[in-house]
Amino acid sequence: MNIRAYIIWTHSKEWRAIKLLVLILKKVQRMDDIIKQLAEAGVKGGTILDGTGMAKSLVNMEELPIFDMLKALLADEEKEACKVMLFVLKQDQVQDAKTAIKEVIGDLTAPNTGIMFTVPIDDIEGLRG
Repeated sequence: MNIRAYIIWTHSKEWRAIKLLVLILKKVQRMDDIIKQLAEAGVKGGTILDGTGMAKSLVNMEELPIFDMLKALLADEEKEACKVMLFVLKQDQVQDAKTAIKEVIGDLTAPNTGIMFTVPIDDIEGLRG
């Protein structure tokens, strides 16, 4: 194997096991604790975006009478936005990161906690290993 082929093989093998961990966090007051816990677990960076749930946006649309029932159901809920936290991780970091997040926010099946999932990354540019 020549050096060019080796570099391509090594690069593709290394990045083949990269995942995007997405946490949509409803308990935004726990965000700083999550960041600290992730740093202790070896996660070196991520991106945090402000988010708003679709149902809450639809509730505010007056021209959609079908959502009157939703308005009544969501009237007592906080209007606080969620945080969308994105982390590009190697496969072997994913479980540690998920564990760190759960240590802070607890059971994700509890109402108004959040949603966490991973997505495989097929191609990546602009990220150094």
